[in-house]
Amino acid sequence: MSPAPTFREFFRYWLRLGFINFGGPAGQIAMMHKDIVDERRWVPEKLFQRALGFCMILPGPEAHQLAVYLGWRLFGYGGGCVAGLFFLLPSVALMLFLSWLAAAHGGVPLVQGVFRGIAGAVVAIVAQAVWRIAKKSLKHPVLYAFAAASFLMGYALRLKFPGIVVAAGLLGLWLGQVRPDIFCPKGACEPEDELPPPAARPLKHLARVGGVCAGLWLAVALPTYLLSGPDSLLPKILSFYSRASFVTFGGAYAVLSYVSDMAMRLGWVGQEQLVLGLGLAETTPGPLIMVTQYVGFLTAWNHPGGLDPLTAGILGGLLTTFGMFLPSFLLVFAGAPFIEALTANARLRAALTGITAAVVGVVLKLGVVFATATFWPKFLGGGVDLFAVAVAAACGVALWRWNTGVHYLVLACGALGAAMTLAGG
Repeated sequence: MSPAPTFREFFRYWLRLGFINFGGPAGQIAMMHKDIVDERRWVPEKLFQRALGFCMILPGPEAHQLAVYLGWRLFGYGGGCVAGLFFLLPSVALMLFLSWLAAAHGGVPLVQGVFRGIAGAVVAIVAQAVWRIAKKSLKHPVLYAFAAASFLMGYALRLKFPGIVVAAGLLGLWLGQVRPDIFCPKGACEPEDELPPPAARPLKHLARVGGVCAGLWLAVALPTYLLSGPDSLLPKILSFYSRASFVTFGGAYAVLSYVSDMAMRLGWVGQEQLVLGLGLAETTPGPLIMVTQYVGFLTAWNHPGGLDPLTAGILGGLLTTFGMFLPSFLLVFAGAPFIEALTANARLRAALTGITAAVVGVVLKLGVVFATATFWPKFLGGGVDLFAVAVAAACGVALWRWNTGVHYLVLACGALGAAMTLAGG
């Protein structure tokens, strides 16, 4: 292991990474592993893998949480804040601009053509995500049943995401006791080696971290609630996304499934806008979960409540991001001293395995909803959009056959959509 970096080296690394961390969570985790473990050797392989396992059992964006943990490991709470914030900030600015472009100029035919091409690409991207998550998560026939049941509960019965998560977790917890072979290859979930003793005074640690994060949330929430007009949705946006961040296990696609259900139930945004938001998030660096900022921006733009739409949109987007990511800092800082015990707990791993399997069905439901909105759009009066079908098929080939970078693919499809519009297609 190389000598620890100086804080200046550490700061410069995370500042740079925030502008180049394309590729979604898998690409971002691979990038951090290559930079921090293989090349710079700031942390050892075993610590990185345990940290990744820890972040995978938390709700929220695992790549961002891993960045926060690595920063905490190297430079304490200040390092965790630097890593977590710079991992996000470039994508925050870019998504605000793209959200404004979609809201203010989405009706321009050329822009509509760009977004039409992006929508076709998104269907293929979600389909590949379902396949990738399923391949990693469904290691036993029983777990396929988890995925199928969650799809039926979400799509046919229209049950809410938190209920599906709770049901899958409880069933996984029970099955982990009676059939441990489902969750562990050898039938017994034992830690790899002897674990170090737990950190001293855990309650004091948890209370301190929880108090600081609660204070930060109140510092934002109180002005939002007190200064917003009676018709403003800003307080509801902050409240909803702050809650969502604690129940969205399974990464960005699971988050988007939950957000899309609730946003459409409440009439905040439509399916077409959600498809576009995911495509825009794929073109920017940073966590894919930044799609929620786009949804928050459009929600506030469409319901400004006495504010200028642009001002309301910016506030809605920023409040969404604050509500979604503050819990990531809270969960990582609270659990970091106990990482070994948490990742080795057999019952917890069984419950989380059940939830992860159920998330496959949730993401499949999201893909079906997005494909329906994309292939049978309203502007065709119920007809099939053959251009979107062709784009999705071509993107599927590019993703599975050549593993094309998603952000390049989305940009190319947007350009193709613009060309089709100019050609009168």
